[in-house]
Amino acid sequence: MPRAHLLLGFALAGAVAACAPRLSPLTGVATPAEKLPRNGVPRGHHKIVFNWEFQDGEMNGRGDGAARIAYPDSARLDFYLGGGFGGGAAVLIGDSLQVPGGPDLVRRIVPPPTLLWAALGRVALPNLPDTVIRVDGSTLRADIGRPAAWRLTFHGDTLARAERVEGGRVAEWVERDGAQVRYRNESSRRSLKLTITRTDEVPEFDASIWRFDR
Repeated sequence: MPRAHLLLGFALAGAVAACAPRLSPLTGVATPAEKLPRNGVPRGHHKIVFNWEFQDGEMNGRGDGAARIAYPDSARLDFYLGGGFGGGAAVLIGDSLQVPGGPDLVRRIVPPPTLLWAALGRVALPNLPDTVIRVDGSTLRADIGRPAAWRLTFHGDTLARAERVEGGRVAEWVERDGAQVRYRNESSRRSLKLTITRTDEVPEFDASIWRFDR
């Protein structure tokens, strides 16, 4: 690659990174780290039905889908493209995410495991030292890692927002507000919005839904 093109690539990468919002300082009353809520998957088996919209530069799409969630740490998400043009699926067990081959749009939809769990309301962070918590009214915010690698925001005991931080800037995030769930990657400007239309407790799922090899 010519040196001029290489320098241009670095410059563009730096410009994109600089567009990511800086992590705002924590405010509120200091609180012991053990007060951090430990949100997990509800016991039993649940099915969440949703509509989705996706944007990634000139690549856009929408459709409907469903998430099947099993306690304590298993989820399958199926996405169906609007107009009957196919779809795809992802299986998340613990921190292992499987996305089989399929339309490129569907593979790009799925956030990384930690943020995908956050979209489903579960806190599943990697082990990191140092947690700083501040409480402001009913809102609790926690910076995790030194320097902060994650910020979690809770309204009461409910996870409202999870942010992955790089170099003091928010690299990507998930926000949950009632029936609305949003994901955004700031560097690629890729975004996904889910609108939940129904949540049901259901009987145990067939074990075959967790596999793609048959």
